Amino acid sequence: MSAPNQYNQHIIEQFRANGGKTDYSGPLVLITTTGAKSGQPRTTPVAYTRDGDQLVIIASAGGAPTHPDWYFNLVARPMVTVELGTETFRARATVVEGAERDRLYAQHARVLGFADYREQTTRRIPVITLTRLDQSR
Repeated sequence: MSAPNQYNQHIIEQFRANGGKTDYSGPLVLITTTGAKSGQPRTTPVAYTRDGDQLVIIASAGGAPTHPDWYFNLVARPMVTVELGTETFRARATVVEGAERDRLYAQHARVLGFADYREQTTRRIPVITLTRLDQSR
């Protein structure tokens, strides 16, 4: 298992054992996507911000030259499971484009300090909104 995968597994275990609290310095959500090729569930910790009722995540991969695997999974199968604190719910993932993408990226980067990721890669970093399917809480 690679170091990033070991780190992610550690964060996932911490998150689930501590009601969403981890060693990570920012707000995290766990998303479970369905593998685009494998069809298997894949859980990934992702930093998030809020925009109204939606959660906003970015497929930054820390400024890596390629999109993270979870991005391809949610593009292929946009229905995801979200773990937020002690709550679990289904959501629809939507890749945001245009001016709305730029607004949400700027907001996310400002709140979480991700602005430099844009400078580390030539790819356009995708912005995704997660819209809860069951609005009753």
